[in-house]
Amino acid sequence: MTNPAHTTQALAARLLPLLDLTSLGEDDTPARIEAMCVRALASGLPAAVCIYPEHITTARRALGESAVKVATVVNFPDGGSDPARVERETRRALAAGADEVDLVMPWAALQAGDSAAAQAVVVAARKACGSTHCLKLILETGQLTSAQIRAASELGIAAGVDFLKTSTGKVAVNATVEAGAIMLDVIAAHGGRCGFKAAGGIRSLADAALYLDLARARLGDGWITPAHFRIGASALYDALLPLLA
Repeated sequence: MTNPAHTTQALAARLLPLLDLTSLGEDDTPARIEAMCVRALASGLPAAVCIYPEHITTARRALGESAVKVATVVNFPDGGSDPARVERETRRALAAGADEVDLVMPWAALQAGDSAAAQAVVVAARKACGSTHCLKLILETGQLTSAQIRAASELGIAAGVDFLKTSTGKVAVNATVEAGAIMLDVIAAHGGRCGFKAAGGIRSLADAALYLDLARARLGDGWITPAHFRIGASALYDALLPLLA
């Protein structure tokens, strides 16, 4: 018989290096971001920390030479349709030391049928990131229909993004299993070369396991690595650490 405690511990250990430990609070301070990074180094290394651009230098300094990546957000959270603005924001973030950029797609433009405007923004960010920096595209799936989620996923993959991400965490409906299934179906149809990130409202081991199962069913267990699969969360990190003690 399988030991439930062992299974839980193994699952927590599997998830920890797949996390983007996230702090996107309007009242975040340098001291808070530094403390989060120091805790991550001491308690268990996530894949990345995801923070506002003004905290990139603080996180970069606190993380030192560790393997933890610094991720930041651009065009956030509104998802505007100005490619020049997005390119500027992205270049500034990279110059400040970001390794990864989480870009909000112009989802309202896509809703309105203007896929060209949405594509222009994604292409601008991809150009700024080049081939050396990871670009994650936030679809804001809670604002889109199933057909629009599929169209947004296709658009992102065609533009060469490295990950499709569900949500900003700043709207009423964030990550859902239904949206994740659509996104992963599209990723699988394109050979799994694009990654997947679930974010927004994922707080427990059980929540996270649902997304692991979705990815495993479509792309296989070996695909689930930090290069292809992330979960953006802070509460989940807090939930995992006691399970690993």
